Amino acid sequence: MSKRPFIYFSEMNSPIGMLTVGKSDKGVCFIEFGSIKECLSSIETRLKKRLMNVILSEDKEKVMPALNQLDEYFQGKRTSFDLSLDLIGTKFQTLVWQKVKDIPYGETKSYKEIAFEIGAPKAVRAIGGANNQNPIPIIIPCHRVIGSNGSMVGYGGGLEKKEHLLRLEGAIRKIS
Repeated sequence: MSKRPFIYFSEMNSPIGMLTVGKSDKGVCFIEFGSIKECLSSIETRLKKRLMNVILSEDKEKVMPALNQLDEYFQGKRTSFDLSLDLIGTKFQTLVWQKVKDIPYGETKSYKEIAFEIGAPKAVRAIGGANNQNPIPIIIPCHRVIGSNGSMVGYGGGLEKKEHLLRLEGAIRKIS
């Protein structure tokens, strides 16, 4: 069972739509595309699936540092995040997410490049699966992961959001 008795959450409006942000006492643990009303059920389901016995509590003040940094990012005033993270995933997933987190602002990498970097060159599909399960998109910039031929491929929030984020960062020119 989890040692995270509370997960605090709040929502914010962004240029890519509403975002629901969650934070445990350890750090930011999820960002969902959509409002609290739209996301709460799936958040609860995911936490139960991970055997996490937590109390979800709406508390904008506790989540405010993440909301502020996300707002600065969307305004083009922030190129990296300075937040504690609480990564909830398998060992392999967290390894992939750490690699993805290291992709610099405005740059992209392919799933294949990440597979080579973690020493698992045949794990390209597994990298995609881990990226798909990224609980903290934007902060762990899975939008910066593209196909090996430079094409836009899958994004949990939809390709329009991925393109918007890459355009914001100035990386979209490198993909075209």
